Amino acid sequence: MTNIVLAIFFGWFMVLTFMVYSVKKHYSDLITRTKKRTIDEILDTILSQDTIIKKDQESIKNVISTLQQEIRLSYHEIGVVRFNAFEKMQGEQSFVLALLNSMKNGIVLNFIYTQEGFRIYTKTVTEGKGGEFELSEEEKEAILKAK
Repeated sequence: MTNIVLAIFFGWFMVLTFMVYSVKKHYSDLITRTKKRTIDEILDTILSQDTIIKKDQESIKNVISTLQQEIRLSYHEIGVVRFNAFEKMQGEQSFVLALLNSMKNGIVLNFIYTQEGFRIYTKTVTEGKGGEFELSEEEKEAILKAK
């Protein structure tokens, strides 16, 4: 019976020795990697880094928010429709280019090919509809294609 109790104590002692050795090794590695002498210094460093990281995160959130607002106003929806402006011209050499933001505001550029060269006309678009001028069928189609 005594041998069993001694074996249990010896086993328990080995487990505790292994745990202490593991903690001591981890502590030594931690001190070596951080070049600090005490746990207090290590924790102070971690807390100061946490504060810096939180400030950086807040700054990044503000930048992202600003960029999201700017993207909504930028022209990122594009639609192109080619068409034949005049019956006597061969092929669809004229085209309409719609440049819109996410709120369907922007411009349509109408490039009309003639024998003398290109003529370029612009019209404003507000909420997917023509501003001061009526939109042609090709311009309306380009606005619908803009994605």
